[in-house]
Amino acid sequence: MAQSHSSSLVSSHKASDSGLQIHLHPLVLLTVSDFITRHTLCRQQGPIVGALLGQHNGRDITLEYAFECQVVSGDQGAVLLHQAWFQDRLQQYKDVHKEPALDLVGWFTTTPPTGPEAQHVPIHQQIIHDYNETAVLLAFHPASVLAGGENNGKLPLTIYESVYESQEPDGDRSMDLDGQQVPLNLKFQELSCSVDTGQAEMISVDFVARGGGNAANVDSSTRSKGKGQASQAPVTDKASKEASSQQEAKALNDSSLLSPEDEELIASLTARANAIKMLHIRIQLLKSYLTSLPPSYLTAPSESNGTTADEGPTTGQAEINHPILRSIQALVNRLPLLIPSDGAAFEQESLSEKNDVTLVGLLGDLTRGTKNLREMGRKFGIVSDAKQQGRRGGMRSIGPVYEDTDELFQTHTLQMGQPYE
Repeated sequence: MAQSHSSSLVSSHKASDSGLQIHLHPLVLLTVSDFITRHTLCRQQGPIVGALLGQHNGRDITLEYAFECQVVSGDQGAVLLHQAWFQDRLQQYKDVHKEPALDLVGWFTTTPPTGPEAQHVPIHQQIIHDYNETAVLLAFHPASVLAGGENNGKLPLTIYESVYESQEPDGDRSMDLDGQQVPLNLKFQELSCSVDTGQAEMISVDFVARGGGNAANVDSSTRSKGKGQASQAPVTDKASKEASSQQEAKALNDSSLLSPEDEELIASLTARANAIKMLHIRIQLLKSYLTSLPPSYLTAPSESNGTTADEGPTTGQAEINHPILRSIQALVNRLPLLIPSDGAAFEQESLSEKNDVTLVGLLGDLTRGTKNLREMGRKFGIVSDAKQQGRRGGMRSIGPVYEDTDELFQTHTLQMGQPYE
């Protein structure tokens, strides 16, 4: 019943006639996923509803920011936006994002993969009547996330625009009598979208990706236990102080805090693992498509047993798409370019380049060492000159300065009246 009701709200025309191009930014995805996660873990009641802010330039709509909204129950139990609260919050966001100026371009909620349901229509009508008549709906599908790999690496969301269609079939005007117009019903039509990323968003996404590396598994019970013991038993002697310090050091060691180098290494390995996983999914997708083709496309002409390629696909076989087959063939033809034909020569060249890089590094270390030695010699000379100047200044304050000990001895001998030999 739910499925048939939800399918009735989706337009029968698969292709959109408006030509709208949706540009989705990662901050919207982060905000939506954070809102859904908090709503689920905190076991909050009510639907998940939020607003989308962006720019509308001709046929291009950007979805740049999002925020959650408060809802109230309207007539006949319909869920609507809290009018006063929503206007104040929307004006606050507009005051903050003035350059470039952002406006309300749509809203988001959770729906089944089949499409929007009846409870989503009142909020959408409220937005298009009071704020933006071309507002879009971002529908997030939690069921697709739970399904895992069945989504083939696609985002578990769909963006819809609202259109008005008549209930009568196309071309049927039998009910349009006496100038009466056929009533139009609100329908949702799917739009294609692309993901755009700015420089600030790249930093944010990178920070979120690295955030999983510094998550330390700290046992809160151990920490609270240590604090409780410290508060209950007063420290009276040196032994208790040492025991307390050892316990705190053990708690810090058990927290397994990661250094910045470890976090960077974990982030790099995670990115490579995700890339390999995505490559595996794509290869499995190509493999499943080729396996579902007719046997004449999988065997050589001599092994096809008289089956020609002109025969259409039978039950359980995929539809033959020659552009896709040519793309797969071109990809297979490029694979030998990635694998060197002469392995020994390739290893020798790689070793030579590695030696060159190592030699350049050693020369750089030698240059830095020479520079440090030269700097140390210069500083040593400055210190030596300063010491000699200090000694000469001290001798001038006591008496005349003599060049050597022989001159000093001669002067003192003459002053005493003794001959100097």
